Amino acid sequence: MNNRTYDFDLFVIGAGSGGVRASRMAAAEGAKVAVAEGRFLGGTCVNVGCVPKKLFVYGAHYHEDFEDAKGYGWTVDGVSFDWPTLRDNKTREIERLNGIYENLLKNAGVELIAGYAALVDQHTIAVGDKRYTAERILVAPGSKAFVPDFPGSEHAITSDEAFYLETFPKKVIVVGGGYIAVEFAGIFAGLGAETVLSYRRDLFLRGFDGDIRETLRDEMLKKHINLNFNSTISKIEKLSDGQLQVTWQDGSTENADTVMYATGRVPNTKGLGLEQAGVALADNGAIKVDDNFQTSVPNIYALGDVIDRFQLTPVALAEAMALVRYLYKGQPVVMDYSNIATAVFSQPNIGTVGLTEEQARGQYSNVVIYKTGFRHMKHTLSGRDERVFMKLVVDGDSDRVLGCHMVGPDAGEITQGLAIALKAGATKAIFDQTIGIHPTAAEEFVTMRTPA
Repeated sequence: MNNRTYDFDLFVIGAGSGGVRASRMAAAEGAKVAVAEGRFLGGTCVNVGCVPKKLFVYGAHYHEDFEDAKGYGWTVDGVSFDWPTLRDNKTREIERLNGIYENLLKNAGVELIAGYAALVDQHTIAVGDKRYTAERILVAPGSKAFVPDFPGSEHAITSDEAFYLETFPKKVIVVGGGYIAVEFAGIFAGLGAETVLSYRRDLFLRGFDGDIRETLRDEMLKKHINLNFNSTISKIEKLSDGQLQVTWQDGSTENADTVMYATGRVPNTKGLGLEQAGVALADNGAIKVDDNFQTSVPNIYALGDVIDRFQLTPVALAEAMALVRYLYKGQPVVMDYSNIATAVFSQPNIGTVGLTEEQARGQYSNVVIYKTGFRHMKHTLSGRDERVFMKLVVDGDSDRVLGCHMVGPDAGEITQGLAIALKAGATKAIFDQTIGIHPTAAEEFVTMRTPA
């Protein structure tokens, strides 16, 4: 620590969630720390990910709120939507958050270096024309959106550009089957665009519980989103009027104002000089690390999306704190990647933690399933045909709850509490003994008594 052989004790490449947390925590332990960022403070999550996406989800839901208000005696006339207002208000909020991140780093004593960093060797980093040396280096540049190469792929946008569209599209085709695809399909449709969701397989959200996937499919269809499964775009052409003509694999064509690809994210490792510094990479470009986040070069570490374990902001934060405790407090790294709760801000939301039914049946011989579906209390007066679905996956031998899954309003908020119960090893009997909060949708998780 404070080894003056080098300019810094720790140099962090990337000021995303993991990089900022590691920088601040290391500085708090007395290390001399610098962090380099070439694009924006806070990384993907704050700027073109979780935060602006959820703001857009809120915005997209208002058209249903206005409709639902009628059943409660409210008359709402002259409703209209202005895209620039939402877009620009979102941007101002992100700029405010950028300022908060900058102040957090400066107040912690971290030197913030603006620019893209690359490794020169195992102890030297170049940022523009300047070079810096560090005893240890942490590589945390996150991931970036991936668009496959095909004729006309340059005409497609990703979620990065969707947050800053000059004009709102009348018709949009979203391609993909993961979180971002289903979330943006809901956003575009909710804000008034004719929306097509195209996915190359037979059902989106691969890896999620089957009942959850099917429930969301049914609910999205009610929202007039055209779900185009088992479909692939073979080419995109830009027409003279500015529209995009999509040619599907079967030869049919369809026009749209915008085509957005949400076909996954890849580790953001190109141009970082990792190979010349001797850092080993996986076939997909991810940085290989051991259980202590150490790369093949002993003084270089990596965490977050770039190591391609779990591309989730809270995971990167936890990894950063574990690494700092290891490096500066001598504490062993203890990262438990089991039972990580997650939410999909589709419409309606998904909240999930633990094993899916399919995973549980592959690991346990006696799996018991509890599930329920019902109309949310709000819609008994609104009249909206939207269903809530909840499911518990239980080991019949130990009675331990293995998984909790939900589709419905505030699913993420509800699932966060359930995640604590699963981490604590709660049994179904404990769920049954818990008195529910009435009237809520969440109470259904502690009132399901009959196995499916």
